Amino acid sequence: MTPSLSIVIPVLNESARMAAALQALATLRHRGCEVIVCDGGSTDGTLSQCVGRADQVLTASPGRARQMNAGAAVARAEVLLFLHVDTTLPSDATAAIGQALAEGAAWGRFDVHIDGRAGMLRVVAAFMNWRSRWTGIATGDQAIFVRRSVFRAVGGFPDQPLMEDVELCRRLRQHGHAPACLRQRVRTSGRRWDERGVWRTIVLMWRLRWRYWRGASAETLARLYR
Repeated sequence: MTPSLSIVIPVLNESARMAAALQALATLRHRGCEVIVCDGGSTDGTLSQCVGRADQVLTASPGRARQMNAGAAVARAEVLLFLHVDTTLPSDATAAIGQALAEGAAWGRFDVHIDGRAGMLRVVAAFMNWRSRWTGIATGDQAIFVRRSVFRAVGGFPDQPLMEDVELCRRLRQHGHAPACLRQRVRTSGRRWDERGVWRTIVLMWRLRWRYWRGASAETLARLYR
């Protein structure tokens, strides 16, 4: 039977989170969703955590864009959802996606809640949700979903090391597809803010976005990000 939704998860050395992330998707698998894990060459036992918990597990060249494209290439559902390993979907995710598509959307994303130590993360999440709704540009943290035919028509994710989610959204919008901005919230880890500091991370991300819009290459920005 054809799955109702293909959930593609790119990973690299995520053994500490892998089992819990896949367990959170067990109910959706029972409801007919397909879970595809695409590994970028993990060396910490990540793949062993996927046994019995995912429908397909494959390896691709490292790089989130390449891994997600590889997962999309083997997906069997007409609708794709790209999920970070540290992001959890709301319980009504499939119903919300189905309604958005039935109303004519070709793609969309969820609002986000960021889990972390700093109270400022609530403000960060609220601003991310507002900015995304205003610009029509989503980030990978917001669990982007898209019809497979439309994803293929725009060429999938660009082969670049950073801002692949932003560029996919730009391609979709250039093809006349406005996003469905769902109010339901995914929960994502605030680990990068906790590790680097909230304000430092905010400034860094805004610098990267500004330079990207000004024409800086994704390769240059990836070096700055690291």
